[in-house]
Amino acid sequence: MFFPGSRQQQQREEEERLRRGRRPKSLAGGAGALRAAPDLSLLRHPRALRHLLSLEGRSGAPETCFPGWQVELQPYMRKMLAFWMLEVCEEQKCEEEVFPLAMSYVDRYLSLVPMPRNHLQLLGTVCMLLASKLREMVPLTVEKLCIYTDNSIAPQQVLDWERLVVEKLNWDLASVIPNDFLDLVLHQLPLPQQKVDPVKKHAQTFIALCATDHTFALYLPSMIAAGSIAVAALALLAPSDFLSGEVLLEMLAGITGTDVGGLKVCQESIEAAAVAKNLKHPRCSQQEPGPSSEATRKSV
Repeated sequence: MFFPGSRQQQQREEEERLRRGRRPKSLAGGAGALRAAPDLSLLRHPRALRHLLSLEGRSGAPETCFPGWQVELQPYMRKMLAFWMLEVCEEQKCEEEVFPLAMSYVDRYLSLVPMPRNHLQLLGTVCMLLASKLREMVPLTVEKLCIYTDNSIAPQQVLDWERLVVEKLNWDLASVIPNDFLDLVLHQLPLPQQKVDPVKKHAQTFIALCATDHTFALYLPSMIAAGSIAVAALALLAPSDFLSGEVLLEMLAGITGTDVGGLKVCQESIEAAAVAKNLKHPRCSQQEPGPSSEATRKSV
């Protein structure tokens, strides 16, 4: 069982860890950059999490991204698109938030507009472009994205569809995604300080996995974040480090304001998806190089 020390000692340890921040990360253009460490003032203020929880329902989780008017599309087509987009984001070393945000745009668009199958990769390309503009220091370029389609999509098509997509999404691109909750939720859990970063990295992997499956579009981002943290923490922490699974779920449900039963269902769904993908030891952001360019450029 892990018994945290004094509050002052915890804060000193956390401030030291956050001051160190993240290591430089290669960006799309090959340049190195430091990402700002989380703001302790925001992490400690309960209003930050409350505001984020109120915003996540603004766009709302679509009832399904395959309504009756999606005659040509099937769920497996979306999954193929998602894995192609994930490979592109991994090879370009995008920030962890880019892929989930891009898939959020895809699902919102598919829930609104009937889509021919031959335009699905074009939609994914545009959504990656938009997501990188919001979450990357150096956004992906139109030309580079077109290369990943084997130049089956012209740059002008991407630019034309960029305006079409943002209009259909009512120019509401600042969507809340599960990654936005990670730091705020982890800050409130009595985790050993040396285990916070590994749990976060594994949770990011589970969030990306959820984004590849259309059934997770039914869950709110806060529930996916809490479920991913639960799966990561229970997989990484020894019994002496943390509380039981039931207590952990209750704490996460209390932090995010979700139902314990619904959160448990979400957690079990994430675990099942991870087992199906053989993610016994999930990939973290510091991972082996992604697939080769030839494999990545396969068209959907």
